[in-house]
Amino acid sequence: MPRQRTAESLSEQQKRTALIERSQNEFRHHLNAKNLAENTIQVYTYAVRQFFSLYPDVSYTNLKSYKFFLMEHYKPQTVNQRIRAMNSYIDFCQLSPGRIPMVKIQQKTYLDNVISEADYEYLKSCLLRDEKYLYYFLIRFMAATGARVSEVVQFRAEDIFAGYKDIYSKGNKVRRIYIPKALQNDAARWLHANRRFHGEIFLNRYGNPLTPGGIRSQLKSVASCYGMSPEVVHPHSFRHRFAKSFIEKCGDISLLSDLLGHKNLETTRIYLRRSSREQYEIVNRVVNW
Repeated sequence: MPRQRTAESLSEQQKRTALIERSQNEFRHHLNAKNLAENTIQVYTYAVRQFFSLYPDVSYTNLKSYKFFLMEHYKPQTVNQRIRAMNSYIDFCQLSPGRIPMVKIQQKTYLDNVISEADYEYLKSCLLRDEKYLYYFLIRFMAATGARVSEVVQFRAEDIFAGYKDIYSKGNKVRRIYIPKALQNDAARWLHANRRFHGEIFLNRYGNPLTPGGIRSQLKSVASCYGMSPEVVHPHSFRHRFAKSFIEKCGDISLLSDLLGHKNLETTRIYLRRSSREQYEIVNRVVNW
């Protein structure tokens, strides 16, 4: 009898494991159908696998325990990322426990580590002088379009000639990224000189598209090569440079929010505020009593 019970319990466990694996595969297909980025899909599916490695089923108690587990082991941003993944899985499976509330994160009201206009121009001139055209155009595209690094690597030659790139983002929404005329003309000449008229434009030495991780790593080397701080030579720094310059010269925060692909204006308002360094410099200049 004990052996029979053991066999039955093992069989039930195998069935449950197979059911969970099938639901996870279906979840991945669902995420693919929503045109989510591959990195997002990997993060979401990993969170679901992690949950089931810790808990046998999706219940209110287990979800609550999982949240506490995440808070003990990860940063708040990662915690919310995993919670979003589980909430998406719960919605997909139409499970009853309900969504997990996010943890509150105190956001800064200003930006730090944004590359200055002078440093940006210096970096461009160095890359152009040394004929490092790949990274010269890479930082120009981020700083002149406001595109995220994950979006920049998707640019194709066809987009350059058209003057814009349509990006599919979360929720099957389409955002158009415009390429300024000066950048479009320079990039077109670069592509013509290399006889590249179609396909991705930012390729490594093996002819494969650059990855966001590879770009981040390489930019650190670029910063070191030219005696610049790696803290300001990172992909998002150039996106911030675009936003700050745009808001200073145009002032249309609604348009900027659309160009950056922000969900609401509050996210964009951070560009209206000065960095802590700028605040400190103003205080030193003004306060003389």
